[in-house]
Order: sequence, then C-alpha cells, then structure tokens
Amino acid sequence: MSMESASSSPSSTFVGFEYLVVRPVLAVVFVLSFISLWWWLAWKLVLVHVPLVQEIFGLRKKPAKPKPQTRRFFRFYDRINAHNWASQCAEKDSSD
Repeated sequence: MSMESASSSPSSTFVGFEYLVVRPVLAVVFVLSFISLWWWLAWKLVLVHVPLVQEIFGLRKKPAKPKPQTRRFFRFYDRINAHNWASQCAEKDSSD
C-alpha cells in the first residue's frame, strides 16, 4: 500500500463536509421554511381575524360605525315617536 491510499482523498473530504455541514444546514432551512409557510397561511386565513391576536399585535380595526337610520324599522319607530311627541305637544298647548 502506498501513502496516498492511506491519506484521505479530496472526494472523501467532501463527503465528510457534506455530512457534517451541508445536510444539517439544509435540514434546518427546510424545517424553518416549512414552519414559516404554515404560519403565514394560518395568519392570513385564521389568526388575523381573532380579536385577541388583533389586540396583541395592534391590528384592532376602527370602531364600527352605527348603521344609518334609514332602515325600515328606524323609520317606523321614528314615525311613532314623532306622532307621540306631536300629541304630547298638542296636549301641553291645549292645557296652557
């Protein structure tokens, strides 16, 4: 046997480097990208709508404005209140 065969060849050095450095780094990158992808999907689809998460991250939306009073029930009750108010005013005027 010669001395060259006893020493490590460049290809075996690369294999050792691959097993010790490249594969673990690729594994960590894969796992982090997998977790990041699913976190992003969960955030976009679910978490952004949860009030507690909105409060923690300062995403609270502006307070909702009340609906305009042009709806059918509001007009009905406004008409009743106006009629009652008019009849009360008429009673006061007649009693004076």
